[in-house]
Amino acid sequence: MDSEHQPLATSTSELYSQDAPTTSGAAFSHESMDVTGKSMKEATPWYIPPKRYIIALMAFLGFANLYSLRVNLSVALVAMTTNRTFSFNDTVYNSGPDFKWNAYMKGQILASFFYGYIVTQLPGGFLANRYGGKYFFGIGIFATALLTLLTPLLTTWSPYMLIACRVFEGLFEGVTYPAIHAIWSKWAPPAERTKLATFGFSGSYFGTVVSLVISGSLAESSAEWQSIFYVFGSLAVIWFLLWVILVTESPAGHPGISNAELDYIQNSIGYTDEQTKRIHPPLLQMLKSAPVWAIAVAHFVENWGFYTWLTELPTFMTHVLKFHMNEGGFLSALPYLIMGIVVFMGGYFADVLRASFGVPTIVVRKIFTCGAFAIQAIFMVAAGYVMTRAAAVICLTVAVGIGGFAWAGFSVNHLDIAPQFASILMGLSNTFATLPGIISPGLTSVIVTDQDSPNDWQIVFYLTACIYAVGTIVYGILAEGKVQDWAQIPMGYRSYNEDPETQ
Repeated sequence: MDSEHQPLATSTSELYSQDAPTTSGAAFSHESMDVTGKSMKEATPWYIPPKRYIIALMAFLGFANLYSLRVNLSVALVAMTTNRTFSFNDTVYNSGPDFKWNAYMKGQILASFFYGYIVTQLPGGFLANRYGGKYFFGIGIFATALLTLLTPLLTTWSPYMLIACRVFEGLFEGVTYPAIHAIWSKWAPPAERTKLATFGFSGSYFGTVVSLVISGSLAESSAEWQSIFYVFGSLAVIWFLLWVILVTESPAGHPGISNAELDYIQNSIGYTDEQTKRIHPPLLQMLKSAPVWAIAVAHFVENWGFYTWLTELPTFMTHVLKFHMNEGGFLSALPYLIMGIVVFMGGYFADVLRASFGVPTIVVRKIFTCGAFAIQAIFMVAAGYVMTRAAAVICLTVAVGIGGFAWAGFSVNHLDIAPQFASILMGLSNTFATLPGIISPGLTSVIVTDQDSPNDWQIVFYLTACIYAVGTIVYGILAEGKVQDWAQIPMGYRSYNEDPETQ
């Protein structure tokens, strides 16, 4: 056997155990533990962060841009279809909306993104698994940014041009989540897997907050709703240029990575990029795997609540709670600010439980996922009973924000059960998780026949709470935390430090 591919572990189960070493140190430290438990310091100066953390930061900013481009239409649509007031010579004038679209048309516009988004999840997973995730993730955001810059022009032509534009945005964004898991399968050591991945994912919620808050202000500025698309489209283009310069497909391809960090990452993961390229995905076994479907159900459930309020919360705040558009934009963003913080902190605490306290990975995944779903269901029901401004805002903020803990569970679980196929599994689970984005806006428009009626909105709350309850049960029973038999790689990575020729 070639020395590069000699296994480090004495048994297959030892090599593929995904529970983090119990001796690892603090999160995001320059000093890490290798798979033997020995302390290994980075060979770079203390003020230069490890390259895997730079990847995490760029992923964070990428998801922030991704969601800014996705959600800004929720606020812009309110401005585009609401009567406007303006003053001239101390006289206030009222004018009609720029577009007189009915509730059905608005629902179709909001849902159209997901018609494209669902199509490219699985293809994106397979392509990222085969060719790598860097350019699929980057180009997915870059192409969406270009389409966003064209949105005001296309909207003035026809609502159907706007729908077509959103469908294409969905097609490009559909490859991003599978692509980032392809990157983490090569960059994230098991002991740091949760915090690195969730730090990147948390950017989506901070992007949502920034988009909702700034979009509300831009819509009421002299630049009007068109400026929303110009501002966020331009920011995403700038991010793409930085992504191309700073990010590489794998640690081995990074020109600035130290030998110590490269060895730590590949030693911890247990295989190299070259090894996984020769392995064909076991598709039938994936589809028959109960843990895979547990992740898919949990992903669906979390996204049902997220997408429902992502598209409808500005409307609810404006019509039921009677907030002004500026106030509604901020309060609509508040749950996602909390969620972004919770996602990052959840990832940190999950890895602390695994590494410092020896809690098995599957126990951590179930605690964070099922616990979050149960709390969300309770507060969603409470929101249906309390319709005062303060109480409703508090309940919805907790119900949406606490979902961040679930991302420290199911969203990283793909990497636990099949790290080298994580992009494909993410494509599969996110395909099902995209269905809420398609179903929820249309279903909500059917349920909420009167946007000013609290009773109609209560049905939406109760339905969401029931879905959370189902997700708690399914994930709690079926989820697993270790590499599945069908995902085993019969070779391990051998450290360059152990090569006898270098001794």
